[in-house]
Amino acid sequence: MLKPGDVVLVSVQFTDTVDVKVRPAVVLFEELGNFVIAGVTSNPKMKGIPLTRNEGAIKDSVIKLNYIFTVSDEMVNRVVFHLNQDKKRLLFDELCHRLSKLSSN
Repeated sequence: MLKPGDVVLVSVQFTDTVDVKVRPAVVLFEELGNFVIAGVTSNPKMKGIPLTRNEGAIKDSVIKLNYIFTVSDEMVNRVVFHLNQDKKRLLFDELCHRLSKLSSN
């Protein structure tokens, strides 16, 4: 069973093509057999939360908080590593900061 903070490889279809590609993502939460995930990119110019090879990433990468989507459990290929507690806290804080704008006028 996947847990929040697992970095996984998932099969996803991108909006600009009909092809399915395997990409890394971070599990945020699970509900009814589906997983809400945040995409991960190895493009260092992207904004987001950095992940390093020392933390377990295959390449230095960035968690993209502007790329959140839902996948079924069948789309998850495997777990690559699990975020450490500090990185999970940073991810949580940044998501809360961005979502807090929903409550403002």
